[in-house]
Amino acid sequence: MKGGLTNPISLASGVVPEFGAVDTIEAARAGGFDMVGLWVDPAEWTAQTTRDARAALAATGLPLLDVEVVWLKPDAAMDDHRKVIDVGAQLGAANVLCVSSHADPARTAAELYDLCRHAEDTGLRVALEFGIFTQVKTLRAALAILDSIDHRAKALLIDPIHVDRSGSAIADIAALDPALLPYAQFCDAPAERPDPADFDAVIRDAIDLREQCGEGALPLGALYHALPPGIPLAIELRSAALRDAFPHPALRASAVAEATRRWLEAQA
Repeated sequence: MKGGLTNPISLASGVVPEFGAVDTIEAARAGGFDMVGLWVDPAEWTAQTTRDARAALAATGLPLLDVEVVWLKPDAAMDDHRKVIDVGAQLGAANVLCVSSHADPARTAAELYDLCRHAEDTGLRVALEFGIFTQVKTLRAALAILDSIDHRAKALLIDPIHVDRSGSAIADIAALDPALLPYAQFCDAPAERPDPADFDAVIRDAIDLREQCGEGALPLGALYHALPPGIPLAIELRSAALRDAFPHPALRASAVAEATRRWLEAQA
């Protein structure tokens, strides 16, 4: 709770990466989340997947906070990226998550603008995430790209682990236009940072070593209070320990939701 507002929490797809769309949606509802996010692989996602996901969303009543991931890279087809947006639009998603492996920021900007144009009649925001695992490594790098794009669909995605690992300043986040932040990701993480030159270590840190809110060493309180009040938080808690401890998706979702709500209540 912050400023009298309750932040809706969403089960990010990365919490249950081994499960499909319907299982993710049902786990989010069983675990007590307010919203859900879905992983959309354009090579595997079919019209039937859309129908099944739409039915599960309707049955649970959960809003779809985001779909992911559009990963801009030299060998990726823009039509595949547009398909992720199309699926999100068909399911009523509010946001699509985007990262980039283009070395040239101008190419990232051009492709991001293309995606914003594609999404402009859907209501989707195209949220650029920065992190040392991408070529948009810092908050300032992401803002430079977004500043070069004139489109209302553009957005920025904040993830605490990437803020910390990239050395980005929380004070700079607090100074952002709130309209640029339709939602944020949230998690905790260990104090030890991976060597940025060791890509495998960076990825392991991001997909296996995250921790429950309040159980790690990140300055979560300061970051939380730097965000716009009441925005949805996608709990991006990729954790090998949680996957091992809770093989059932609903039990894992419950453990994450309960810990997150305890932490949020303590911020009031």
